[in-house]
Amino acid sequence: MAQVLVVEDEEDIAFPLVRTLEREGYDVTWIDSGRKALEHLMLESPDILILDLGLPDMDGLDVCRAARTAGFDGGIMIVTARGGELDRVVGLDFGADDYLAKPFGLAELQARVRALLRRSQASRGDGGSTATETATGLRIDIDARRVTINQVEVALTAKEFDVLALLAASRDKVVSREQLMSEVWDENWFGSTKTLDVTIGRLRNKLDEAGAQDRVVAIRGVGFRLESEH
Repeated sequence: MAQVLVVEDEEDIAFPLVRTLEREGYDVTWIDSGRKALEHLMLESPDILILDLGLPDMDGLDVCRAARTAGFDGGIMIVTARGGELDRVVGLDFGADDYLAKPFGLAELQARVRALLRRSQASRGDGGSTATETATGLRIDIDARRVTINQVEVALTAKEFDVLALLAASRDKVVSREQLMSEVWDENWFGSTKTLDVTIGRLRNKLDEAGAQDRVVAIRGVGFRLESEH
């Protein structure tokens, strides 16, 4: 059973949200503050974190960033009244995978949770038979959803992994923005394509920090290509 952590301080929003998810068959935990959520994540590792930004004790963006810094690799969906594009980009830059503005329909929320779960839950399995490794030391294990560079694991979010895996499958070839948005965010995504740019930016930073010899190159007006620096 997939585990979902809901972090929302308003009961009138949290109760129907929790009830809807439980009816979908999820194991749902509800927490009403940021600090309690971070304490919970130190003990448990849910598949999905649904996070409100307007928490009473700390900004939800700080919760998102702290969770990623601590190594949480599940899916993070921000649910908030802050619906501007800048807020969406900042949230994604802090490590979120999706962003849903209030008010929202429960049917849309369910569809987005299902899409996010498909990508994040696979990383909890024991696979590993479909791993590929390049001469540059970049190893991508599709079954286990793990990336290592020279045998050192690189922590990626669900969407960062999906983007890298898609680019690696067409190494040295351009993958269009349309294909990346379609295959990584699928038909349930209605937001700006700047989401892709933010995810690419985070992925580049992580590859650089890990000393990767591979880089993601932007082909203006077309898409992106994964290639070796040498």
